[in-house]
Amino acid sequence: MDYARLPTDMDKVTWQAWAHSPWDNKGDPCFWDKLRENALYLRENTDRALVIGCGCNLFEWGSFLRRMDSFLMDLCTQPKEVEKLLDALMQIHLETLERVCKAVGDVVDILRFGDDLGMNNGPFMSPEMYRKVFKPRHKVLCEYVKKHSNMKTFLHSCGSIYRLIPDLIDAGFDILNPVQTSCFEMDAINLKKEFGSELTFWGGGCDTRHVLNHGSVTEVRDDVKRRLEVFSPGGGFVFNPIHNILPDVPPQNIIAMFDAVNEFNAAISC
Repeated sequence: MDYARLPTDMDKVTWQAWAHSPWDNKGDPCFWDKLRENALYLRENTDRALVIGCGCNLFEWGSFLRRMDSFLMDLCTQPKEVEKLLDALMQIHLETLERVCKAVGDVVDILRFGDDLGMNNGPFMSPEMYRKVFKPRHKVLCEYVKKHSNMKTFLHSCGSIYRLIPDLIDAGFDILNPVQTSCFEMDAINLKKEFGSELTFWGGGCDTRHVLNHGSVTEVRDDVKRRLEVFSPGGGFVFNPIHNILPDVPPQNIIAMFDAVNEFNAAISC
């Protein structure tokens, strides 16, 4: 397998071909000017934090292009070829970051990276493998953003990644999402105790696997308040459910979730 050619095939991968906003409009000749114009409009008309999703996936692109099982074996059996792929990806990602930082780095608050590194029962790889292959590249990406913009770095990584968190912090990530506390070793109390002074947790606020979809309104409210009591003290927490709200979730449970957040905020502000 010639890994150096793989990035040219990205448009054949569904995940890449159906890009999310704002990249679904990147073919527009005025894309970068319009991106800055829209960001400035939002900056002037809202008090909310502005986030731009840039992905810059590394491990995920290997699994998208090669298939998960093949890429995991490649990490061990074809390390030099994997390095070629990641170097090609880094060139693409750094070119993207250069343009993003130039266009909106002084306007947007947070740049969102994505690389799902965890399964239900642990990381896809050992901490040693992460340190050797992916951490140095994540560090370069984070350092570039912080050197060339005012943005904080946000990593979306699903699953059980407790064992990787110290290295993710060292690589330069400021924010972790979705904080999948339903996975192995991802206990909310331990996460807050061990990493709450170094990371902002963006998520973990409601169990979307068992409670939000199957629980009663009372169970949803209790679950949310329990998690807020863990994550909120001292700051460093942005409420978000553990993951996406799927079609099986009753509307009244969604309302109960937000009601619980509002009641909690009202109580602590008194």
